[in-house]
Amino acid sequence: MPSDAPTDSLGAFLRASRARISPEDAGVPRYGDRRRVAGLRREELSLLAGVSSSYYTRLEQGQSRNASPEVLDALATALRLDDAERTHLRRLATGRGTQRTPRRSAPERVDPALTALLGSLTDVPALVLGRRSDVLAWNPLGHALLAGHLEPGSPTTPGARPNMASLVFLDPDTRELYADWRAKSRAVVGNLRLTVGQHPEDPDLARLIGTLSMSSTDFAALWADHKVRACATADYTLHHPVVGTLTVTQQTLRSIDQPDQTLVTHTTLPGTPSAEALSLLAQVVGSRPV
Repeated sequence: MPSDAPTDSLGAFLRASRARISPEDAGVPRYGDRRRVAGLRREELSLLAGVSSSYYTRLEQGQSRNASPEVLDALATALRLDDAERTHLRRLATGRGTQRTPRRSAPERVDPALTALLGSLTDVPALVLGRRSDVLAWNPLGHALLAGHLEPGSPTTPGARPNMASLVFLDPDTRELYADWRAKSRAVVGNLRLTVGQHPEDPDLARLIGTLSMSSTDFAALWADHKVRACATADYTLHHPVVGTLTVTQQTLRSIDQPDQTLVTHTTLPGTPSAEALSLLAQVVGSRPV
């Protein structure tokens, strides 16, 4: 397992973020020298952020804690972080030094309100995901669209629940489903980064990250980038084995009562071939014996 898999490292995130900023983008002159590091040097970033080089070095090396909001904002601006990345930076900084005894989490139970909403979406493929991307429930059309090769009742058994992150990286059928698998995989990893930042003490989440890192070189490479991504809405083109190619808009809605659970829907534009394909899939699902 990667050394930073169980929690998440503020220093690793800062190093990866400054490695992505070129001197040209930051307006830092090169003076023709040969650089031994990718992106910005520590002293260059500290100068841009208006903090001392020694302080920033201690912060990145984990030797200094409790960075002020002003320092974090200055670093975020210098690193050109977006809103999700800024939030992630603050969570990593405020959570450092907090040691909690890892405990195995109780199996997640789907929010009854989300269950009721899921049942009403008869014409919209939908599923409920838990904190670690476990499928807690799906409607028949959601199952048929995303995982028709799996048992429909698998989400009802905690130990057998499909995990969407594992499916994306380890399941050949799911990999073939997404036309732009790279975009989907980046979104999955970016979302997991945010979740780890929110729940650094979650041992089950750490085990998931460790398993994916050991089982998938693609996941390990993306995880090493330390990129975070909040993806509430995204378009994906699917190569479905039953109804062919269609493009769906994936939307993620978070439960207020159970903020770790999300309802994920997949819709198509009316009157398009994708809508016709989804309608055909609904007919196929409806014709199956119960």
